[in-house]
Amino acid sequence: MTDPDDPAIYQLPVANQLPVFLDQHREMILGLLNGLTEAEARRSLVPSKTTLLGLVKHATFVEQVWFSEAVTGRSRAELGIVDGPDESFALSPEDTIVSVTTTYTKTVRASRAAVDVLALDEVLLGNRRGPLPLGWVCLHVLRELAQHCGHGDILREQILAQRSELAS
Repeated sequence: MTDPDDPAIYQLPVANQLPVFLDQHREMILGLLNGLTEAEARRSLVPSKTTLLGLVKHATFVEQVWFSEAVTGRSRAELGIVDGPDESFALSPEDTIVSVTTTYTKTVRASRAAVDVLALDEVLLGNRRGPLPLGWVCLHVLRELAQHCGHGDILREQILAQRSELAS
């Protein structure tokens, strides 16, 4: 992964910088699960459905909504994804760190392929909000990923602190 803080990136056009920032945050989302047990990844520390494993599962939903639904115009039902964001945090017994990260990695690959041939000013017609430029969609996904990376950092810090307390 290229680091957005690499001086070689500074002078590139935004169209070349944006994928680097997106990929950095995609890696950060996956990194939330590094070294955790299945129980830790599922641990609920807040009243909502938010868990670290749920955050990665939700990030998959975000990628699918914005880079599959919006680009192709196929419905969420056709894509096999849940109808809304709240549902995307829900974990099934079959969800594991490996299964969720594998699905996310495949989804990100598909997202990149879907937009690789498009310009940032290309208008996407498939989102429920109506026509949106790809540039806005990329910025929106970056905003979502950054927000969830922050949530995840806090949850991970709490989980690792609990782990340390139990070890003492």
